[in-house]
Amino acid sequence: MYEPDRQLNASIAFLWVISRTIRFALFGIPFSIFIFVATSFMVNWKFGVAITSLYVVYSLIRAWVWPVLEYRYYRYAVRENDLIVQQGVLFRKWSTIPLHRIQHVDTRQGPLERMIGIASLQLYTAAGMHADGSIPGLDTEEAENLRDTLSQIGGDDGV
Repeated sequence: MYEPDRQLNASIAFLWVISRTIRFALFGIPFSIFIFVATSFMVNWKFGVAITSLYVVYSLIRAWVWPVLEYRYYRYAVRENDLIVQQGVLFRKWSTIPLHRIQHVDTRQGPLERMIGIASLQLYTAAGMHADGSIPGLDTEEAENLRDTLSQIGGDDGV
């Protein structure tokens, strides 16, 4: 099987860690308190501590370890007739988008992405209104070049 060779900018892993840590602080900590109170009331406080600890450890692994693994296994390549994207830590997923099917390509940057100089590429085909493919964490210049290249190829109607 063909293995894509282009990797994302390493800053995307940092961005994923930051965003998941913020999400844990805003939602995970209050939920942890709820779990502790509910299980302590229904069973006992020792069970509440055990269940809450498991949830917190799981959440911190998802916030601090998993993004590094996601970055490590996210790859893409522009081939002669298609774009292939590989992603997944435990379960690998390969997606291909035929270049002649691409209708338009967007680049997107949030405030944190702008600060660290990365962008996401969104690919749209005739299939729908939502992005059919996405490549996060590209250097801004690379994302813009790839957007322009794919737009030109897609606009050639496969000729």
